[in-house]
Amino acid sequence: MLRRIGLLTLTVAMTACGPDKRVERVSESAVTDVSDKWNDTDSRMVSDEMIKDCLARPWLTKATQGKSGKAPVVVVQTIRNKSSEHIATGTFTKDLERALINDGRVEFVASKSERQEIREEREDQSQHASDETMKGPGKEEGADYALQGTINSIVQEDGGTKVKFYQVNLELISLTDNKKAWIGDKKIKKIVNRSGASW
Repeated sequence: MLRRIGLLTLTVAMTACGPDKRVERVSESAVTDVSDKWNDTDSRMVSDEMIKDCLARPWLTKATQGKSGKAPVVVVQTIRNKSSEHIATGTFTKDLERALINDGRVEFVASKSERQEIREEREDQSQHASDETMKGPGKEEGADYALQGTINSIVQEDGGTKVKFYQVNLELISLTDNKKAWIGDKKIKKIVNRSGASW
């Protein structure tokens, strides 16, 4: 009985003496590196810089002229994570989409999964919506170009120093003839020093 009381007292004491947690709300654009892993700052920075580079290249002028001044239509496809860690590629894809839309020089269509959901909505409307408001099939805008890519990483460790290198590769491919209109890459290198300890 005394042993149980002692264990209960010790548990309560350890809980009471636990570290205090303090939460601080910061701007979503603030750089908050709490580890060497890929984070929201990396995603936002890479997407903004790569889309800016993509839209500054000659393919855009040629594509616009080829459509008599109409903006080319782009779809963002799969961004594959080939790095050594879990990366929420969906977030990075959305950052790419945001950068494309906000630039305004290209038009943008929904991804494959999003299109499927919209098609199901149109099918539902065909059965339940009025003829005046129903949106029928066969009027979708076809994409002219597909944007796809990979995220890769290399990790080097020596004693208390770790170097993590990321490389993001993106390619813009013509859906008409499979020609690659643009290839871009962005590199990020992070160095973390941990004195007196190894990883």
